Amino acid sequence: MGQDIGEQAISFLRCLEAHDFAGCRAMCTGGATVWQNDGRGARTIDATLQRFEAFAADVDTLRYDVIRQFRNTNEVLQQQVLHLSAADGSESRVHAAVCFRFEDDGLIDRIEEYVYEVPKAKTP
Repeated sequence: MGQDIGEQAISFLRCLEAHDFAGCRAMCTGGATVWQNDGRGARTIDATLQRFEAFAADVDTLRYDVIRQFRNTNEVLQQQVLHLSAADGSESRVHAAVCFRFEDDGLIDRIEEYVYEVPKAKTP
């Protein structure tokens, strides 16, 4: 693998922040899947990116903070917080534990995401 997989996982998040969905897709295998704890089962990376793109269209800013990260040979497990700001001034945070699995070619083959949204109170 070329790039360190921990850095690769963070690069994927930076592409999401920049709305570079083609860049995200290029970091994944052709059959990459994403599972989230929303009860809907695994989806293709393409369906997930389309869903995220529609979600991000309604958000002014989004920023990921990686709190901690653990790596082994082909997986990265990280705790992260997604900070969201909307046009109306509302803010929220989405806490998540995310596991990225990489294939030998350094591409992401599976993402598993356990999320919990924490609304942030508006300041008067």
